[in-house]
Amino acid sequence: MKSIIVTGASSGIGRATAKLFLANGWRVGLIARRVDVLKDMAEAHQNAVALPADVTDAEAMAEAFEAFGALDVLFNNAGIFGPSAPIDEIALEDWQQVLSVNVHGMFVAAQLAFKQMRAQGAGRIINNGSLSAHAPRPGSVCYTMTKHAITGLTKSLSLDGRPYNIACGQIDIGNAESQIVAALKEKNPNMDTMDVKHAAASVLHMAEMPAQANVQFMTVMATKMPYIGRG
Repeated sequence: MKSIIVTGASSGIGRATAKLFLANGWRVGLIARRVDVLKDMAEAHQNAVALPADVTDAEAMAEAFEAFGALDVLFNNAGIFGPSAPIDEIALEDWQQVLSVNVHGMFVAAQLAFKQMRAQGAGRIINNGSLSAHAPRPGSVCYTMTKHAITGLTKSLSLDGRPYNIACGQIDIGNAESQIVAALKEKNPNMDTMDVKHAAASVLHMAEMPAQANVQFMTVMATKMPYIGRG
């Protein structure tokens, strides 16, 4: 049975992805802070393993990875949007929080997965980037900066993983109906969105590639969202 750890598994893209992998016969490690939600998911499926941890807590994350055991794929997904404002209106502590979750947290998860996969002799890491890794929304400087960093992480992992049969790809998702997008849609009711299940299906496609193939970058988005040709 193939295995995957999903960070940010308690809601949105992470939850939808975890459920789809379970439905397709994978053993799924569920990492998030919401213990009750993870336990409910684990009780509903025998192949789900609740691994409550904050991605910014390196010690707790190490314990979660050790408890899960053999690992074929990491979906490095956990992230927050943070404040929506021009840079001069953002409190430094808010910036630090976004940086901690979106960059430090993803680094910690990637480091643990890479170490384990290197020892195993193979593995795959899928980072959740964003369209904001390429083109920002107005007032998204915190989120945009961190998502550009994830592209650098993806490229470095791809290069450094080659000698150890570790593949790394990035999925850039636009306007999947997660909690982040729901908050944005409250301010813009006409925002074009897509069902989060399409993002999950794309992650599954990337994860099920044979060892000799890799989706390096994938963009999946609501068809009519203003990404191409943004002003």
